[in-house]
Formats: sequence, structure tokens, C-alpha cells
Amino acid sequence: MSAMIIFNLSNYNPGPFILVGIPGLEHWHVWIGIPFCIIYVVALVGNCTLLYLITVERSLHEPMFFFLSMLAMTDLILSTAGVPKSLSIFWLGAREITFPGCLTQMFFLHYSFILDSAILMAIAFDRYVAICSPLRYTTILTPRTITKIAVGISCRSFCIVLPVIFLLTRLPFCRTRIIPHTYCEHIGVARLACADISINIWYGFCVPIMTVISDVILIAISYTLIVCAVFRLPTRDARQKALGTCGSHVCVILMFYIPAFFSILAHRFGHNIPRTFHIMFANLYIVIPPALNPIVYGVKTTQI
Repeated sequence: MSAMIIFNLSNYNPGPFILVGIPGLEHWHVWIGIPFCIIYVVALVGNCTLLYLITVERSLHEPMFFFLSMLAMTDLILSTAGVPKSLSIFWLGAREITFPGCLTQMFFLHYSFILDSAILMAIAFDRYVAICSPLRYTTILTPRTITKIAVGISCRSFCIVLPVIFLLTRLPFCRTRIIPHTYCEHIGVARLACADISINIWYGFCVPIMTVISDVILIAISYTLIVCAVFRLPTRDARQKALGTCGSHVCVILMFYIPAFFSILAHRFGHNIPRTFHIMFANLYIVIPPALNPIVYGVKTTQI
């Protein structure tokens, strides 16, 4: 009886997990960590600089740049949730992570990913209003409306990710606690459980993916309407100016969604793809877009 009680308690407080890093490349971990660290520093400097400029420069106090500052903060969360722990594995061999620490890291990684997608959708809506209804721009996107959008997309991301945490806490971990990765990922941790994880698989794959796909569809609709409106403009200069305001956003959208869908689909269906490649790609994904986003907006946005 006492043994059963101890086992049940251990389900809710399992021992530490072991993050292997990049399997097959353990001897190269020290060298792999160097470019990851450099890119991470670029992401920190770039996004912090962007936030500083938007804060101090009055000409940037517009709805688009408010959403851009949200994107910068979310990118900082995304990269910081994963990269420091990866570097500690590469350089210090600190592979252990507690169960609460694993859940916390997982929450912020998934939360920032879904919030990034929602912010890109919000920026697409902002560009749609600016180009298709320029005379009503200030009356539609009032400070109160912007606040509601920001709170709404933040709460949506929170409500989507929170059930993932509860789905994991109900699982018993009575087998190996070795995770062949550099950070905790929902399905990767769930597969270590000695119980049925069908609900984890269906929720973890269907709900976030359908949410992101709905964002992509709305972004595509916005840009279809934008393109139609642009080609109705009377002069070529006006058309080029309108398209130029969307150029940086389109680049960021492509950098975010193409690798994201590749990584997700490869993780679920790419059984022939080497695990080493998948883990390396997953690590690059959480650091390269956050590093490139401020550079792209800095180059392509005239005000910045």
C-alpha cells in the first residue's frame, strides 16, 4: 500500500530529466555552442535596440510599431527560453533539468511560438487598414482597440498552451527520463511516459497547428486584399510605396512560417530524416528568426 502511494506521488513529482543535447555530435558540442552564442547575442542586441528605438522615438509611436515591439519581446522570450540551457549543455555539461523547470521551459517556448504567429496576424491587419482604409486608420486602430488586440492574442496563446502543461502532469514517468534534445518539447517529454499519450498527441498536434494555420489563412486574406487595393492606386510611385511598407513584414512572415511548418511536419512525419538534423534545425529555429527580425525591419522600414 505504501509503495503504491509513493509511486503515485512520484507521478506528480518525477525526478530530473536528462537533456542529451544533439545526439551523435557530443564531441562537437563545444564548437557548436559558439555560433549559437553569437547568434543569440545578435538577437538580444537587435531586439533590445529595436525596443529602445520604438520607446524613445516619437515618430514610431504608431500601431504597427507597437505590434513590432510585442514581436521583439516575444522573440526575446523564445530565444531565451531555449538557448541558455542549450549552451549550458554544450559548454558545461549541465544536462539535468527538473520536472518543474522542464514544464516552465516548455510553456514559454510554445507560448512565444503561438504568440509570434498571432502578432504577425495583427501586423497584417494593421497593414490592411493602413492601405485599404487609410482615412479611417486612426479611428479603427485606436489605443483602446490596440490594447484589446494585444490582450486578446496574449490570452489566446496562454489558453492554448496551458492545457499542455496539465496533460503532462497527469502522466506517470516510470521509464527512462533521457530526452534526446537540447530543450523540453511537449511530445518529446510525453513519449517518455509509461501511459497512453493519445490525448497529448492529438491536442499537441491539432490545436496549435490549427491555430497557426488559421493565422496563416487570415494573413493570406489580408495580403490578397492589400494587393488588390495596391493595383487600384493611380500612380506607380504610390503602388511602390504601398508595397514597400509591407516588404519587411512579408520577409518576417516567410522566415517564421516556412521553417516552423517544416520543423513541425518533419517531427511528426519525417521518420526518414536523421534525428541529428531535426534537433539542429529546431535549435536554429528558436534563435535565427529572433536575430534576423530586427535586422530585416531595420533595413526595410524607413522610419527605423
